[in-house]
Amino acid sequence: QVQLVESGGGLVQPGGSLRLSCEASGSDFSLYVIQWYRQAPGKQRELVALINKVSTNYADAVKGRFTISRDNAKNMAYLQMNSLKPEDTAVYYCNAIRWATELLSYWGQGTQVTVSS
Repeated sequence: QVQLVESGGGLVQPGGSLRLSCEASGSDFSLYVIQWYRQAPGKQRELVALINKVSTNYADAVKGRFTISRDNAKNMAYLQMNSLKPEDTAVYYCNAIRWATELLSYWGQGTQVTVSS
C-alpha cells in the first residue's frame, strides 16, 4: 500500500514557475513508476510526465518546460514546471504504479495549479 500527498500548487502568472512535490508513504517506493497527470475543467485526465528507474517521458505539450524527478531515499517525486502557460491550469495528480501479481496503482488527492495574470 502506498499513500501519496501532492503539494506545491498555487496561482502563478504566465511565464512563471512552480515545483510540485509528491510525498509517498509505504514501502518499495523505488519499485514504482511515478507519473504526473493533470485534469483541466471539462477535460479528461491526461498524462504529463513519468519516471521509472532509468528514463523519463513527457507529453508533447510540456516537453522542454517541465522536468520530472525523484528521490527514492526520501520517498519523494517532483515536477518542476517552468514557462507556465494558461493552458497548464489544471489539478495535478501524482500516480504510483507497478506490476506485482496484479497491477498496483495509487493516486494522490491532487493539487491545483492556476496560471493567470
